[in-house]
Amino acid sequence: MLTLLEQIDKGTLWHSPGGIHPPQLKTLSNTQAVRQLPLAAQYRVPLPQVGDCARLTVKVGEQVLKGQMLTDGEGFMYLPVHAPTSGQIISIEQHASNHASGLPCLTCTIAADGQDTAAVFLPATLTELSNQQVIEKIKQAGIAGMGGATFPSHIKLNPASEIDLVIINGVECEPYITSDDVLMREYATDIIKGIEVIDYLLKPQRIIIAIEDNKSQAAAAMKTALAGFESLAKMTRITIIPTKYPSGGEKQLIQIVTGKEIHTGSIPAQQGIVVHNVGTAFAIQDAVLNGKPLIERLVTITGNQVSQPGNYWLPIGTPITHALKQTQTPVKDTNNISAKVIIGGPMMGYALPNTDVPVLKGTNCILVPSSDEIAPDVDEKACIRCGECAVVCPALLLPQQLFWHAKAQEYDKAASFNLKDCIECGCCSYVCPSDIPLVEYYRIAKSALKNEAEEKFQAEQAKIRFEARLQRLEDEKLAREEKSRLAAEKRKAAMDSSKKDAVAEAMARIAAKKQATATPAAETNNNSATTDKSAAVKAAIARAKAKKLASAVPADANDTPVTTSTVTTSSEPSNTATDKKSQIAAAVARAKAKKLAATSATDDVSASVQAANEQVVSEVTEVTSEAVDDRKAKIAAAVARAKAKKLAATAATSATDDISASVQVANEQVVSEQVVSEQVVSEQVVSEVTEVTSEPIDDRKAKIAAAVARAKAKKLAATAATSATDDISASVQVANEQVVSEVTEVTSKPIDDKKAKIAAAVARAKAKKLAATNATDDVSASIQATNEQAANEQVVSEVTKVQSEPVDDKKARIAAAVAKAKAKKLENQRKLSEKE
Repeated sequence: MLTLLEQIDKGTLWHSPGGIHPPQLKTLSNTQAVRQLPLAAQYRVPLPQVGDCARLTVKVGEQVLKGQMLTDGEGFMYLPVHAPTSGQIISIEQHASNHASGLPCLTCTIAADGQDTAAVFLPATLTELSNQQVIEKIKQAGIAGMGGATFPSHIKLNPASEIDLVIINGVECEPYITSDDVLMREYATDIIKGIEVIDYLLKPQRIIIAIEDNKSQAAAAMKTALAGFESLAKMTRITIIPTKYPSGGEKQLIQIVTGKEIHTGSIPAQQGIVVHNVGTAFAIQDAVLNGKPLIERLVTITGNQVSQPGNYWLPIGTPITHALKQTQTPVKDTNNISAKVIIGGPMMGYALPNTDVPVLKGTNCILVPSSDEIAPDVDEKACIRCGECAVVCPALLLPQQLFWHAKAQEYDKAASFNLKDCIECGCCSYVCPSDIPLVEYYRIAKSALKNEAEEKFQAEQAKIRFEARLQRLEDEKLAREEKSRLAAEKRKAAMDSSKKDAVAEAMARIAAKKQATATPAAETNNNSATTDKSAAVKAAIARAKAKKLASAVPADANDTPVTTSTVTTSSEPSNTATDKKSQIAAAVARAKAKKLAATSATDDVSASVQAANEQVVSEVTEVTSEAVDDRKAKIAAAVARAKAKKLAATAATSATDDISASVQVANEQVVSEQVVSEQVVSEQVVSEVTEVTSEPIDDRKAKIAAAVARAKAKKLAATAATSATDDISASVQVANEQVVSEVTEVTSKPIDDKKAKIAAAVARAKAKKLAATNATDDVSASIQATNEQAANEQVVSEVTKVQSEPVDDKKARIAAAVAKAKAKKLENQRKLSEKE
């Protein structure tokens, strides 16, 4: 069985499916020699033309030379753009593109200076260049596929796999186009030199130059030129293939020459095959051997509308309007209708919406047909499902299915029918009886899929960048934490023994200060324990002094010098609650002593007064010598108030007919003396209590003080009234009721321990003082007992009822002030009454 190479050497050809045989119409342009057009006034160079990642390296106003590079970049697909002639850059802006859409793209406009001064080109020989240097020169020359696909040539010449077969495409199957045909006729030697460079890079086993059988002159010229390259001629074959459209397609040509089918998603290089156009081979030799970049190309200008059809060398960027003008091509036909200008052939080309666009690297033909050559545009009709499109499809697709999905914008379903394999040859549209522009639907679908893929790619890239950013932030966070940890460990390790000693000393000083602060507190606690004892001792001394003064006091009631020493003794400052209690107890004792001194003015009651004082002192000592709780204080206050009311009742009952006149006179004398002594005692008690209780008093203390003061005032008023006349009993009873009501009102708030103790002691002292001054032999014991019991019950019930209400600070202070004012007012009234 013959191998593939042996079959190729024998000239074996394989059948290609599909295809059509349209009119060739090539004689319009291939009968004249290649010509050159005059320079245009301006050249418009799109940026970029092929590839991406191009950066403009020139600016407006800059002078450029022919062949000077205008862009720079590093992308894999990047190809540079060069100045087609010398001149000045007058603008860099958006301009209409050479595309069916006519959309604008960034364009560099060069005003030609007419000199066409070229930059320095560096010729080289193939033997002095390495493979990489050759590939780099091809890339820097900006060479792309000249057959129309414009794929970067340096990528094809540097494949990843080994290449066995190279096919040079000279088929040029599309009607009207003759640029490759004329190029092979007139530049066959240069094309062979380019093929030699390709062979130098790829080292294939065979090179096939494929030429259609309608180009006999070109085939002959290529055979003659090939004979001059002996080494290359041994491995190169010129193969003549049948004329058929689209046999010039890459995949179709491979199948015709080798019988191999390139499957969807694969490229020819994966099967060891590379295809290059004859125009590309010519540009490769010009770049590698002559150092000239791709700045011009051979373009066919043809059509019945063109006065001078032919093939012309046009610099890249030449405006189409300039080319049409130089070939005397009118922009309107004989019917005054704008002529249709098509870029490319009638099968695969596209009509320009605007002729003020430049020639590009892939522009191989400018077709301006008359209305007789191309039928006018007709309306699309419904598909009749004839199936002719499927018969002529060279890629063995189902054009009808592609049409339905593309029209419904179901691009994913169209892609599932191998839409990407469509080469847009136009055979389906050519044979369609319904005049459906099938290729246009496919192009739209391809563009939509391309945009969707680009958006998806951008989204994936954005996701990758976002995830990379999150990872970077996390890495930075971990790095900061690690840095902080290492720094802490370094500081800890760098701490020497001296620093440790300094820290220890500082800690020791802090501990010493804490020890020093705690010692006074402990001493204070110890002192507080001994202060209770000292307070008790002071109270006992005060009581002893009171007793001594009571026994030694003179008969004169106004002689009260005892208060000075007592106050001095009892006014020692103390910061504890126990000192305060002792001071209050001492003040009460001194008050009692003064009262006893006042009452001793009368001989007939001195004994009872002394006994009452002794009893009061003992009770005050008993009360103040122990810590009184809330309950005891409340009971003591209630009992004291009951006793006071009982005495008031006793004084009222003493106004009976059987009371003797002597007793009444004695009572009056006692009352008068008592008023004087009580006034002195009250002033002394107020001053002493104010001195002792100069420290801040809380709510409950202030309220208790107010109640006690008001009770004192009203008791004094009631006592004075009962001892004056027999008929004053009613007023005494009213006063007692008023006292009870006020006490009830005031004691409606909780009572403080300290204040309660003071109030109880003072109340008991006053009660006993009244009992001593008003006691008589003829007072009925039964009446007194009854009154005492009733008063006690009433006071206890009232105090219990009122004590459940809360206390207000401000009200308590106001009440105390009012009560003191009332007491002073009553004392002033007594003084005035005595003077009268």
